[in-house]
Amino acid sequence: MALTKRIIPCIDVDLDDEGNAAVYTGVNFEDLAYTGDPVEMAKKYNEAGADEFVFLDITASAKGRETMLDTVRAVADEVFIPLTVGGGIRTREDVKETLRAGADKVSVNTGALERPELITEGARAFGNQCIVISVDARRRYDEDGEHYVDVDGESCWFECTVKGGREGTGVDVVSWAEEAEERGAGELFVNSIDADGTKDGYDVPLTRAVCDAVSTPVIASSGCGGPEDAYDVFENAGADAALAASIFHFDEYSIADVKRYLDERDVPVRL
Repeated sequence: MALTKRIIPCIDVDLDDEGNAAVYTGVNFEDLAYTGDPVEMAKKYNEAGADEFVFLDITASAKGRETMLDTVRAVADEVFIPLTVGGGIRTREDVKETLRAGADKVSVNTGALERPELITEGARAFGNQCIVISVDARRRYDEDGEHYVDVDGESCWFECTVKGGREGTGVDVVSWAEEAEERGAGELFVNSIDADGTKDGYDVPLTRAVCDAVSTPVIASSGCGGPEDAYDVFENAGADAALAASIFHFDEYSIADVKRYLDERDVPVRL
């Protein structure tokens, strides 16, 4: 029997001008606009049939501050599905405190790239299933990569970025995914800087390149414009889960709409 594919709403959270947690939505990780209250949105998605829920503190790493754990606790009180929290997690103690605040999993990007041993430490201490490695990938059309794919007749590789896509690292995404898996990551969360917020569809070549390289479950993120895009990334890239934000935040589609579409096309989902 095929494993059930997951539909996961995500909120990008930052502090507003008054220091309160708020959800923001943008395009290509820029031009962020206020979208709503994180706790209220968490409650909404829990009731709407989401399989899991992702809370990303989008400026914690860039600003060098800790994750907003009080807000995480409030969100955890409203969701009864697996909750993944990311942003500003750099140490084993950060992982511990985030899990204690109510997260079921932690999503780590910058902290793991800076010190890959964090993956191993976290997996050993809390279990592989708790450690999600987040990758903010962007396409590069030069000769500095290790794994190349053909995209619309051009050869490109995918680079890991940090600080919300603002800084490149020179690290090849596929090589990093392989290393993260070897170190004990229980899941890979693959974001596309190029597709983020565009609603033009997931970056299928990126997702497929990672899925082909690892056996660890892969969450596809960035670019979902509707149910057909979720179908595309499941069928043509092999993703295990599809994450979306804008289409749900602005009520363009419901989670039920996406799942019905997939079910009608024989994609296994939890209805």
